[in-house]
Amino acid sequence: MLKSTLDPACTGLFSSLFLDYIQNKDSVKQFYKEFPDLGNFKQAIESKTFDQKKRNTLVDVLNQQYGGFDGAKVKANIQKLNESNTFTVTTGHQLNLMTGPSYFIYKIVSTIALAEKLQKENPGYQFVPVYWMASEDHDFEEINHFYFDGKNYQWDTDQTGAVGDFVIDDSLKKLIGELQFLPDFFKTAYTESKTLKEAVRKYVHHLFADKGLVIIDANEKALKELFAPVIKDDLFASTANNLVNDCNSALEDAGYATQIFPREINFFYMENGRRERLICEEGVFKTYDGENEWTEEEMVTLIAEKPEKFSPNVVMRPLYQEVILPNLAYLGGPAEVAYWFQLKSVFDHYSIDYPFLLPRNFAMVLSLPVQRKIDKLGLIEKELFLPMDNLRISYVKEHAEQDLDLKDERSQIADLFKNLEEKSVTMDATLAYAVKAAYKRNEKILDQVATKFRKAEERKNTIAIQQLSDIKKMLFPQGTLQERKINFLEFYLGNPDFIQSLFNTFDPLDFNFILLKENGSERIAKEASQK
Repeated sequence: MLKSTLDPACTGLFSSLFLDYIQNKDSVKQFYKEFPDLGNFKQAIESKTFDQKKRNTLVDVLNQQYGGFDGAKVKANIQKLNESNTFTVTTGHQLNLMTGPSYFIYKIVSTIALAEKLQKENPGYQFVPVYWMASEDHDFEEINHFYFDGKNYQWDTDQTGAVGDFVIDDSLKKLIGELQFLPDFFKTAYTESKTLKEAVRKYVHHLFADKGLVIIDANEKALKELFAPVIKDDLFASTANNLVNDCNSALEDAGYATQIFPREINFFYMENGRRERLICEEGVFKTYDGENEWTEEEMVTLIAEKPEKFSPNVVMRPLYQEVILPNLAYLGGPAEVAYWFQLKSVFDHYSIDYPFLLPRNFAMVLSLPVQRKIDKLGLIEKELFLPMDNLRISYVKEHAEQDLDLKDERSQIADLFKNLEEKSVTMDATLAYAVKAAYKRNEKILDQVATKFRKAEERKNTIAIQQLSDIKKMLFPQGTLQERKINFLEFYLGNPDFIQSLFNTFDPLDFNFILLKENGSERIAKEASQK
């Protein structure tokens, strides 16, 4: 595929906080540690350390989770994590059905590409790409579907609790059986797995094992034991609540919106089929649904003996990640990157290294039919991101034979009323108000006439406007950016080299928006070779 890039600010898709960050503006610098460039990475790598006991625990857990899996490069990377010169770069995501939107794939490709770039630049160290499965998340409605070829496919089940433990039931197996277009690796992953997290590990491993991607499920007792001191402090001191609220105020004072809001306790209580928010009332700890209660002494014992019962919320999950991984960088979407800025003081308080934050690569795929329409209409790349109404009006005005804004007429009327106003002042000063009111009425009349002229021109350009609409529907299905809606299979099924083409074009340190154009000559050559 052919690559071109666009300044993210031209797309209208990103917040001012995110744009100011990737432009390295001073107004954001207080909310993170270091800007992600190769020079800063080099300094951080040379000074970073990670406790060897934590490394041993991490490797033991990963070896257990990968029992029965093939993949020499993945297993080699797991063993490297025992070595003091090895660090991770990480992305995280929910356990979406069939990967969900295509940006899930973009996240992982960006993460692996960063690990490879750092390896090339720092040969004395080792870098392992990690995918953090959000197995403890309980928002099933966010992950139980995927969108392919204009249709939404959905898994319905009455299971509750952490989604990673959801059993692959008959309803999902039935859905899988009906989807004839699914590649075999998806069918195998779901039909030969007991739980959702097992299925996700299998299909992600299939796609990225040859790149050495390590997949971690952090819902493990041994890992949460490492986090127990933070769990206890949050439950008894509400430290993060105060720190994040202070940071939120600082962000708002700087003119930025905040996305996440802390609670006095930032953990859930978790057991089979349940993930309930923890609260404390008058010294008694409870689950929000009222089913469980603990005294302070009982809670101290529970944290010490069963830390796996505690599941971090959005405030504490990033901290947990950095406690158990020798991590250098986190890659996420614009919203993810932005909410990490709210957490810097929490990391400082617990003396935990704050990672480099990088946006994943953003991409839009332009198929050959879309490219032909774009070329025929003479559109430039940034116009693709205009709202349809703006794009239609802009196109019609640009291609009209007449001036649809009536600029000359407006200028003439403005001159006329200016003369009338000057005359009125010499006769009666109050007449100037009447002249101005008449001018405004005439402006409105001209606006109405201009609108009628434009609509008449639109009727002459019906075919072109329909093509504009077709382009927008293809690139923004159901009004949503392509990468946030459609599944990667729409590209992968027609081009099995699609993921490799992402590796060929993505640069994790280039924060521009990527446009990927299908190469017609490559497609013709491939089709010819298959005949």
